[in-house]
Amino acid sequence: ASADSTETGRRAVLGLVSLGLASGTFVQAVLAEARKIPVGPPPPPSGGLPGTLNSDQARDLDLPLRNRFYLQPLPPTEAAVRAKESAKDIINVKGLIDKKAWPYVQNDLRSKASYLRYDLNTVISAKPKGEKEALKELSGKLFDSISNLDHAAKIKSTPEAEKAYAATVSSLNDVLAKLV
Repeated sequence: ASADSTETGRRAVLGLVSLGLASGTFVQAVLAEARKIPVGPPPPPSGGLPGTLNSDQARDLDLPLRNRFYLQPLPPTEAAVRAKESAKDIINVKGLIDKKAWPYVQNDLRSKASYLRYDLNTVISAKPKGEKEALKELSGKLFDSISNLDHAAKIKSTPEAEKAYAATVSSLNDVLAKLV
């Protein structure tokens, strides 16, 4: 039994040696035909498109989520335009309320309300002192009605959602009238 095992061991070793020689010649043939690979400059940064101005910058992950907000700061006039777009999207939540698509109501409401809050704060900070207080009060009332609408979607109550939606639309109109 030991003669068979030594014969098998020799065959395995000879097979490995022949495989190594064959692969060594193959590697040499490949290296002989190696060509220089041209390397160009690095690609341009991905920032520069609207809304991606700092996409190449690292985020401050140590900060709480509220402090590492991802929206781009805009001048007050452009922030007012973006706030009006967010307001339109909040008004369009009515279709989702009618369909009773409650998770979608909550998601749309929360994302658009965060845009709206950010832009309203930008616009309010640029207003004169006399107008700031009135706008802060109106925006506080607006976000109270938005949170009531969010709660109505959370408990899946159509009557409460419609009531909160009407209050939200009314508050939105009041705030948008003061933005001009």
